[in-house]
Amino acid sequence: MSVLPAPEVVERALRSSHADEAVVIVTDAHEASLRWAGNSMTTNGSSIARDWAVVSVLRDGSGAARVGSVSSTSVDPGDIEAVVRASEEAARTAEPARDAMPLLDPQTVDTATLDSALEWDGPPGATDISVFAELARDLAPGFDGADQLYGFAHHQVHSTWLGTSTGIRRRWVQPTGSAEINGKRGSGDELASAWVGTGTGDFQNVDVPGLLAELSRRLDWSKRRVDLPAGRYETLLPPSAVADLMIYLAWTMEGRGAHEGHTALSRAGGTRIGERLSDIPLTLYSDPSAAGLEYRPFVATPASSESLSVFDNGLSAQRADWVRDGVIESLVYPRATAAEFDAPVTLPGENLLMTGGSDASLAEMIANTERGLLLTCLWYIREVDPATLLLTGLTRDGVYLVENGEVTAAVNNFRFNESPLDLLRRVSEAGRTEITLPREWKDWFTRTAMPALRIPDFHMSSVSRAT
Repeated sequence: MSVLPAPEVVERALRSSHADEAVVIVTDAHEASLRWAGNSMTTNGSSIARDWAVVSVLRDGSGAARVGSVSSTSVDPGDIEAVVRASEEAARTAEPARDAMPLLDPQTVDTATLDSALEWDGPPGATDISVFAELARDLAPGFDGADQLYGFAHHQVHSTWLGTSTGIRRRWVQPTGSAEINGKRGSGDELASAWVGTGTGDFQNVDVPGLLAELSRRLDWSKRRVDLPAGRYETLLPPSAVADLMIYLAWTMEGRGAHEGHTALSRAGGTRIGERLSDIPLTLYSDPSAAGLEYRPFVATPASSESLSVFDNGLSAQRADWVRDGVIESLVYPRATAAEFDAPVTLPGENLLMTGGSDASLAEMIANTERGLLLTCLWYIREVDPATLLLTGLTRDGVYLVENGEVTAAVNNFRFNESPLDLLRRVSEAGRTEITLPREWKDWFTRTAMPALRIPDFHMSSVSRAT
């Protein structure tokens, strides 16, 4: 069976539609992975898949719109019309859409963005295990050492085509990759564990020797062990840990929820836009054109949520400042929600950056610490209280004691209780912004750049047995 090119799937589905309006989204996914354990390669593989959806919109004389969306993974051209008909039937039985708006058309969409140079009928992006050749070569010296190395590298290339019955045609090729290494030294009660990771779009110029050197340094810090009780400690959060906490904040910044009093961004009679969080001029933002962290610069969604609307398919993404110079600046508003609350249309971002700190490196921040803790990464983060955005989670793979400007020992792990909003209020120092890989959320969100943060009273709520 021949596989139709994605643009042809879009066009055939649109020609088959009997709905008042229709949207077709096709995504071709190429993936490759590499895994190693105990200082040897264990598995590798690659795959190719297609996922596509038809969204049908039926309108009546009252102005109501009913939406039906049906997805498929079939590559049989004979299934296209059946999926279109199923989408139309789903629309007939749906409740009127709360987010109903006119579909966008080419005259109302600014396509002079990052996808302007991509031809509509271009081929999908691709990857395979050869993308890991340099990484595997550079891991070999680490496999010859005494430390036991475990890890995983993953590369995905998602190519998306979006077409609407109103004439919009947009395409984007999105590479996403990550590599992480876990190192272990010793055994039993003397076992030390450390983690390092990096994000990458193409696996070119991944600094594996640098990652291995950092891993070894963290394991060296574990030669001495100190047990500490729960409590509040001056704590240095590295960029990876900061990313995991700020991602959760970004996920909660929905305008409707804030207006209706459901989130930590709510206040009596409105939202917390305009509230100052920090005197440090920190800016937390998403930008589809951020160098090295680019993401698809338009909406392509088969279903509506509080953050995205099917009626906004094709809408161009712009930079959004969630916090600007220490002040809450923006919330997420699809077009219908923006009209309802008289707010600017603002799309959620697929990257997250924070700037506004000093040029200090994490090493320099350690050198300026009299006594405190240095975390490496966080794990199992969960929300405790939506009203305050209180999160709980565990430290993992290395918590270290800093004394008189030097790391002097590894300490036990903790459970923490903190709100990222409160952390931004209490941060006393922010360092240099660096591209980083979040540990907890890397499977969903890899494109981040964060500074290290100094928190004078980070709350370690209990001691954890986690390693």
